[in-house]
Amino acid sequence: MTRYLFVVPPLVGHINPLVGVAAELTARGHRVAWAGHPDYINELVGPAADLYPCDTPSGLHRPPELRGIAALQFLWQEFFVPLADSMAPGVDRAIAAFHPDVVVTDQQTVAGALAAERHHLPYVTSATTPAEFSGSLDSVPKVAEWIAGLLTELRARHGATEPHDLRFSPHGVLAFSTPELAGQAERPGIHWVGPAIAERPAPDFPWEWLDPDRALVLVSLGTVNTNVGARFLTECAAAAHARRNRLQTVIVDPGGVLTDDEAGPGSDDSVLVAPRVPQLPLLERASAVVCHAGHNTVAESLWHGVPLVVAPVRDDQPVIAAQVTECGAGVRVRFGRAGREHIGAALDAVLTQPEHRAAALRVQSAFRAAGGAAAAADHLEALAPTPTRLAEAELPT
Repeated sequence: MTRYLFVVPPLVGHINPLVGVAAELTARGHRVAWAGHPDYINELVGPAADLYPCDTPSGLHRPPELRGIAALQFLWQEFFVPLADSMAPGVDRAIAAFHPDVVVTDQQTVAGALAAERHHLPYVTSATTPAEFSGSLDSVPKVAEWIAGLLTELRARHGATEPHDLRFSPHGVLAFSTPELAGQAERPGIHWVGPAIAERPAPDFPWEWLDPDRALVLVSLGTVNTNVGARFLTECAAAAHARRNRLQTVIVDPGGVLTDDEAGPGSDDSVLVAPRVPQLPLLERASAVVCHAGHNTVAESLWHGVPLVVAPVRDDQPVIAAQVTECGAGVRVRFGRAGREHIGAALDAVLTQPEHRAAALRVQSAFRAAGGAAAAADHLEALAPTPTRLAEAELPT
């Protein structure tokens, strides 16, 4: 039996892929514990999770007008770096109490990498988006240097002295995608395992509302774009109503930004607005997805062979949107400017032009062949300390 400590941020899309990996390791007889924000872990992993709480920043509250490089810099300076500083003591306590053999740490939760180095533990990076190793910052080397400087300062504050990039473990990186979507990696040590899809707690849903004679469209902007999504979701609802004879549309609205008028009249049963939905079961029935190009939603959609309309907002989303369009599995629209006509035309394209569905099915095949949670667990088991390794570790230096 090997003990694995999973270190995760308070971000749903970064925890979900690891839920399946943790379940696979547990089924193989290993022990798994989690370090992070209790509310997120309890909700996504379940109340029975072996949990070591960590302090985290109160939330990611960015000015809605921030885009591009400015949004990325804000994310690092105001969230990722404070996240590392605030989580570091809790991760140390988790290691002291749980005695893990291997640490699995999210790529943006570098507190896990820092702690693993200090405690001389092997660790693996969990990359829930391949944007970090896609070369997306090659055109802005000063920004890449600035991020490297922030990581160097983190090392100095937390007593880690290894020379490598904290975002890329020398023991390997689990990439929850495949080259068929993401392209070849720019860095060595990447293990393409594909999405790790696992059952998770699902909210209630009125399944009787669905009409089998109409195509189902799912619209979601994720959990961190609620303060900027009102206009776009309103236009999506209008595009859906214009196609109500052949479409039903479920719009995820966690922030309650749509009014009854904007969501449209309920009498034509073409649009259903809900704060939370059972995304995986809905994707089994969906014909198309409209989303912000968040990697988690894109990966789960393509796992089900569903083509997409992508409207990236910021962060890694433009990179993921480009991957979707370049492989042919979807159409891109402009989040800030697309109106109901543009969104409707893009929906018509992915629903009626067979090449988009064919491309989505090609990525689906690659995803499923990659192995998902089982392949990730194989890589993690390979890091488990053997009796020989343990004996070597105990030799005097």
